[in-house]
Amino acid sequence: MEDLLVVTTGGTIDKIYFDDKSDYQVGEPQIGGILKALGVAFGFTVIPLIRKDSLHITDADRALLRATIAAQPTRHVLITHGTDSMVQTAQALASLQGRTIVLTGALNPAGFRGSDAEFNIGCAVGAVQTAPNGVWIAMNGRIWDPRKVRKNVAANRFEVA
Repeated sequence: MEDLLVVTTGGTIDKIYFDDKSDYQVGEPQIGGILKALGVAFGFTVIPLIRKDSLHITDADRALLRATIAAQPTRHVLITHGTDSMVQTAQALASLQGRTIVLTGALNPAGFRGSDAEFNIGCAVGAVQTAPNGVWIAMNGRIWDPRKVRKNVAANRFEVA
């Protein structure tokens, strides 16, 4: 893989804490800085498309994401996405042909100590280079088929559906 297209949609991975508001809000995309800090040996382009918690991502947002990816020549695509509706978005992208698309996110914000963000991004980068064409989810150290996975909210992890 020479080039990676990264499309960001927000979610917990990009959340920041506003102490004076006692609130979390989706901030700037974190993945570009993470990939640079890790010294990856491939080129990448980041398109910050949406800045939403995934519970607020709509079908119109998914259509925009799909159209954005379809308009790009890059075969390898990594999407950062909130975990609550990641499976639905992956399923909405399933008909895109000739690409390997991997969605990932984090259960804790990337800026927090002990976040799973870097680990999940690393898994997603490995998956986007080795998985066959199609749409995949990289979470909890596994690569999931979006038709066969669900988020277990109580356990705060992904598992076989």
